[in-house]
Amino acid sequence: MKLTKSFFLFLTTVLLICSLGNAQETVAHPKSEFRAVWIATVVNIDWPKNGIDSIEKQKADYLEILDTYKKLNYNAVIVQIRSVGDAFYPSQLAPWSKYLTGKEGKAPANNFDPLAWMIDEAHNRGFEFHAWLNPYRATMDLNTAVLSPTHDFFKHPEWMIKYGGKYYYNPALPEVQTHLVKVVDEVVTNYDIDAIHFDDYFYPYKIPGEQFNDSLSYKKYNNGLALDDWRRDNVNAFVKSCAIAIKSRKPWVQFGISPFGVWRNKSVDPKGSDTQSGQTNYDDLFADVMTWMEYSWVDYVLPQLYWSMDHRTASYSKLLKWWSENSKNTAIYIGNSSYKINSDSDKRWNNPYEIPNQIDITRSYKNVNGNAYFSAKSFVNKNKAVTDILMQNQYKYPALPYVVPNSRKAVTDIPTIFKTTTTNDNSTVTLHYPVVSKVRYVVVYEAKNGANLNLNDASQIIDKIAIKETKDTINIVIKKNTEDKKNRYALTYIDYYGNESMATPVTIKPEKKPTQTEIKNESKQ
Repeated sequence: MKLTKSFFLFLTTVLLICSLGNAQETVAHPKSEFRAVWIATVVNIDWPKNGIDSIEKQKADYLEILDTYKKLNYNAVIVQIRSVGDAFYPSQLAPWSKYLTGKEGKAPANNFDPLAWMIDEAHNRGFEFHAWLNPYRATMDLNTAVLSPTHDFFKHPEWMIKYGGKYYYNPALPEVQTHLVKVVDEVVTNYDIDAIHFDDYFYPYKIPGEQFNDSLSYKKYNNGLALDDWRRDNVNAFVKSCAIAIKSRKPWVQFGISPFGVWRNKSVDPKGSDTQSGQTNYDDLFADVMTWMEYSWVDYVLPQLYWSMDHRTASYSKLLKWWSENSKNTAIYIGNSSYKINSDSDKRWNNPYEIPNQIDITRSYKNVNGNAYFSAKSFVNKNKAVTDILMQNQYKYPALPYVVPNSRKAVTDIPTIFKTTTTNDNSTVTLHYPVVSKVRYVVVYEAKNGANLNLNDASQIIDKIAIKETKDTINIVIKKNTEDKKNRYALTYIDYYGNESMATPVTIKPEKKPTQTEIKNESKQ
């Protein structure tokens, strides 16, 4: 049965690729697809494994995550760089994170900037780097004695609201919104990131019997709005301000938000999903996702659909369909819960095909263009049965992330070859530096066994190389396929928005061996 099904899928895929080209819902191996993983730093979930680890060990552990997901053909990492009013980078606005150095406010040794290093290493492997910030959460508990004197809890106690055993920034205060926008702007200004990313924490999840005490702010700033509408308006104003700050600084940097998976239940709103969720974005977290999309304040929405496909109260399949039908103006990706594999009360997660099946159904919706997985440790030396399925099927070949929404354009420059140098193992192609376009990567394509080059064929992508040089030329090293003398190569540019240039064919000739006369002449010199 499996062989028959696989052969039928293969045959169908080949026919559809030939006839429909880029229609994502019919391609088994799409060339363009967002494939991301969250790397959580709060309480050392994924990285660093311990705040007191040496820098060398922290580096090794981070590279292990990158290399694991590079082999799985992922193309983006979402790395948490601010979780509780702290920072994983030198900041004028927040203390160093205790999850990095063991003590809040303590800097890494030797002026090490972990964020700059993490971005470089991600780009070196062809990943987009999405800088993940939690804007409103100020602490993870009430033990303020461990906070740095430079933490906002001490600098601005009037900004804080105690709730659920934590402290939160008050979203209603104009000075809080201004400060948090500055936090975002500092990162965008100082670092070569591809995106700013927020998760689902806006107003905190509701706790029975406890009130989020913003009554004084409401009396002062309500502008005649009902409490719930006023809270949503506070979040909307902040999201809009962040969008403006990001795009005015670096228009290619994306702004993405990963909201809770349920907007509203149908029992409350006919436009809601067929779910029975205990909490929702709109009614409990005051996250008005539909408005963000309506006004294009975000480039992508990545709802967290952390349930199995046939879950009784919140089905992945039903929610996927709902988000597909209700998306507007932005890219839509889906968040998947790899952390639940073999470790959840819902026994469907014991099936190694749960995640692969979720990918397959996600691809059936043309306007849903990829997935992200929480969290990184789920596939690092774990759950091999699932990763094997992905490597042999859904993620067998690389894919390029999508162009920043509303930024599709022609790349003026194309790779122009200055010279090619060949050895037994490698060829170094020297390109003239692009004159007009702001280019981040060179993509290398290889057609094997004499086949024609096809830039829509994901199997022909063999490398994605970050451009590091800022001089007149760029050196691209291509490892030769010594078993295939008929291989063909081509190069393209990827600009900072994700647009791909036209291709330049590359002729790689066998290494020219010196003649006996040339050897004799060389020996006489």
